[in-house]
Order: sequence, then structure tokens, then C-alpha cells
Amino acid sequence: MSIRLSTVILPHQRWHEGARDEWVRAEQLGFHAAYTYDHLSWRSFRDRPGLGAVPTLAAAAAVTARVRLGTLVTSPNFRHPVLLAKDLVTLDDVSGGRITLGIGSGGTGFDATALGHRPWPARERADRFEEFVELLDLLLTTPAGASREGRHYSAHEVRNLPGCVQQPRIPFAVAAIGPRAMRLAARRGQAWVTFGDPTLPDDAPPDQQREALRRQHERLDEACAAEGRDVDERILLVDTIQELRSVDAFVDFAGTFETIAVEAPGQLR
Repeated sequence: MSIRLSTVILPHQRWHEGARDEWVRAEQLGFHAAYTYDHLSWRSFRDRPGLGAVPTLAAAAAVTARVRLGTLVTSPNFRHPVLLAKDLVTLDDVSGGRITLGIGSGGTGFDATALGHRPWPARERADRFEEFVELLDLLLTTPAGASREGRHYSAHEVRNLPGCVQQPRIPFAVAAIGPRAMRLAARRGQAWVTFGDPTLPDDAPPDQQREALRRQHERLDEACAAEGRDVDERILLVDTIQELRSVDAFVDFAGTFETIAVEAPGQLR
């Protein structure tokens, strides 16, 4: 059992005006992984610089050698499994097998309407997410040719040769809070992503945060038992702006989750 630290690097700077140095520095600092958000426009960043996740990760792969790279998270809001699969096979090749796909159902913000469609209701968003992940899994594990007819996403004789460097495919880190998404994470995920209980206030005491996470772990364990498999890694995504006010403060913050990391069957990051 272990806790590993990763980081998120926003794609908000031009490559030669600081972005390149951030990715190189992440590797130098020894982070296990460096992720980036995958948005067309996001919250308060809508009117600020924002570059694409896939080309950013390709550039990051070219200037690093060890640190894992990935999205945290990609969503169906503006992606299609067929196109995304091709990008992922390429990223996995360029990086030498260091790509993790963080994937979630997406929200109802700017990304949800940028392509001109209405925001999907919660049930439709869950339907699309499940179908998206299942088709993406098929595409990446069947590089010689995959077809599937779905309600929302389809593929016809799609080839992704030579396939992923990582076999049988790149790992999926599935963001899940509700029971349906938890089952999907248990069925197709190599990692599970949570940002805690969204109903808790940002200043909730550590004990409440820890208890909420423990309940989520228990629900994931139940889903894994039903699927007959384990999720190897469990990723906690936190906003550490306040927690990074000092090294001691961050150590104290991380320590509040130590018990969960010890009790969890996988690794907490």
C-alpha cells in the first residue's frame, strides 16, 4: 500500500512561454504522473488562454522520459470514441507507453454546449458515458478492426493499428461518484478518480472528508466484488491551493487520508 503524488498542469500557457518548463519540472520533482484538464472552455477560464489537451500531452511526452501523462478528465461532451481512440494510440506510442486516460461523464458547463447541442440531462449523460467507455475499450483492444452499433456512438470497421504500446490497452482512470459510474469503473477501470463528496462544503473538517471518502471506497469495493475484479489505483483529485500554503500544512492535509490509503485494496494517489 502506498500514497503517490501526482500533479495537474493546466494548458493555459504557450509552450515556449512557460508550459514546456512546467512539464519538465514535474518530472524533475519526482511526481508519479502529470495530468492536464481536457476542456474547450471551463468555468472561470472561459475568457483566459486555454490550449488543447491532446497536442499538449504529445509535446509533454517529447520533453519527458519517466513521468506518466494523461487527462484528468476527458469526457463525451465534445469527444467521439473513434477519434479519441486514434489520438490515444498515437499518444501512447509517442510517450513510450506512459499515457493514462482519465475519463468522466462531463458536466453541464461550457463544454456541454460548445458544439451547439443542448446540455444532456443527467440520465442521458450517464447513458452516453457508459456507451462511450465501452466502445473506447473495444476500439483500443481490437486494433485490427472493431465495429459496434450504439444508441449514441457507433463504429464501423475501425482500425487502430499498431495498437497500444501498453497491453491490452492504455489504463482507464474512471471518475465515478454515483452507483452506476462506480459499476463502470469496477468493470473497465484500472484506476478510479474521485474529488470527494461534492455535497460537502469546501471547508468541511478533515474527519467529514475522510468519512465521505471511506464511504465511497466501500461502494467501489462492493462494485468490484460484483464485477469480480479490483481497481488497482484510486486517485483523489484535490484543490491544494489552501493546503499548499506551507509544506507542513500539505503534509497534515495528506495525512488525513492515510488511514483510507492503508485500508484501500489499491493505491491512493
